[in-house]
Amino acid sequence: MLAIFTQLANFIAYTLFGLTPHSKLGDAVQFFIEDTSKIFFLLLVMIYFIALFRASLNIERVRDYLAGKNKFIGYFMGSIFGAITPFCSCSSIPIFLGFTSGGIPVGITMAFLLTSPLINEVAVLLLLSLVGWEITFIYVLVGVTIGVAGGIFLDLIHAEKLLQPFARKAYEAASSVAGSETIKVRMSFNERHEFARQELGEIFGRVWKWVFIGVGLGAALHGFVPVSWIENNLGDGQWWSVPLAVVLGIPLYSNATGVIPVMESLIGKGLPIGTTLAFCMSTVAASFPEFILLKQVMTWRLLATIFTLLLVSFTVMGWVLNAINVS
Repeated sequence: MLAIFTQLANFIAYTLFGLTPHSKLGDAVQFFIEDTSKIFFLLLVMIYFIALFRASLNIERVRDYLAGKNKFIGYFMGSIFGAITPFCSCSSIPIFLGFTSGGIPVGITMAFLLTSPLINEVAVLLLLSLVGWEITFIYVLVGVTIGVAGGIFLDLIHAEKLLQPFARKAYEAASSVAGSETIKVRMSFNERHEFARQELGEIFGRVWKWVFIGVGLGAALHGFVPVSWIENNLGDGQWWSVPLAVVLGIPLYSNATGVIPVMESLIGKGLPIGTTLAFCMSTVAASFPEFILLKQVMTWRLLATIFTLLLVSFTVMGWVLNAINVS
């Protein structure tokens, strides 16, 4: 279904605007149209229907299950759900908002948010054909592990206290329902619709302009930053090349599927596999556009914590893969 947005963006950029496919300006405009339309669709649909679901069904029972003695399973389930959903980092944020407003523990929600941009089925298949099943398995394992470990850590530091006030208020309100002994009164459809409409309007009104800013920055970088510079300046397996590759990937923005051709180009130029994967993971999961959007629902302290967690994880993963590949 999300392919519709690619087709729409191609039509507007290349047919209506008459831009040249695969040109810098053409790619930037196409990228901007595709991602903004996709994110707005996800914002409208996911926030509304999750709110409608909360008002209709006993989501508290699901939350209690995830937050109770099976919490580790909850982290794993959140990470796996992130792996099987075809969302980039910015597209995952609407679902993050829906999970948070539904009272799902923040650590479990973050396990989803950390894993979702790193892994999807198309990227896995492309990566399998490029580097073989061993490296692909390690990539998937590392992605899921980052999600689970990150979720556990963020719950340990009570990351829900570091959400922006409106997001924390929604989370606490949903959580307090689960702790009360009151019997939930069944709402009519009109009441459920009105509840979902109000929540959608409040959240969408806070973040829509940041979608334009974040994706606009990502589109400019996507279209105009040359891969050749990265190919020629990351060294030849030196220890410092991995953290440098991670830092260089931060200003860029792509999804896991879109970064595979870049990965293929880098490997073809002789860049070590660990350095390449560290760079690509940083590009899809620690980009500036994503953090611009996340700033609307998280405080600077929480953003810095997540940012540091990702950079350390990607660097260690790159060093390990380079060591395995050399040996």
